[in-house]
Amino acid sequence: MAKYFDVHPENPQQRTISSVVDSIRSGALIAYPTDSCFALGCQLGNREGVTRIRSIRNLDDKHHFTLVCQNFAQLGQFVQIDNDVFRAIKAATPGPYTFILPATSEVPRQLLHPKKKTVGVRIPDHGVTQALLAELGEPLLSSTLLLPDEDEPMTQGWEIKERLDHVLDAVVDSGDCGTKPTTVIDFSSGEAEIVRRGAGDTARFEAE
Repeated sequence: MAKYFDVHPENPQQRTISSVVDSIRSGALIAYPTDSCFALGCQLGNREGVTRIRSIRNLDDKHHFTLVCQNFAQLGQFVQIDNDVFRAIKAATPGPYTFILPATSEVPRQLLHPKKKTVGVRIPDHGVTQALLAELGEPLLSSTLLLPDEDEPMTQGWEIKERLDHVLDAVVDSGDCGTKPTTVIDFSSGEAEIVRRGAGDTARFEAE
């Protein structure tokens, strides 16, 4: 049965954030709000958490997991990024974008695309997500909370609690969340390739 945490969207209660992060460190799989839509998240080294996310979403081994990072200093530990790509990403963050980049050795192998050795990274513009990341002190391993055979993510914390109570450990709710997943940009070749159009504006990444 999932714990339910009601968090203020702009001024998250520190005690509640600490409780959620304690759960994450203890191996919990959580649903939490972002600046695009709800996501599933667990600690980076949580192998069981990865398996549970794959099961909930019915994902194959080619799915790109996302490392949700607090800032660029953190992001830079986990992906290889050159100056041109850095500038392009810097201009668009924080925001509802996921960037696919070559991973460093810091990223567990089971999170990598099996052939490309890439991983998704992003820096969200959301007070609750940022509070969780600040308390955790490392990226949150994440995937959009989009169930198999459904076109849009769930937008209400109580609905997630009701439907996924048996497969989640905690639900963090800070009010309505969006229905559009992040826009995904693949920079692994050095050039921007739009993989998924979502909540973020893609104009800045399109060729002139």
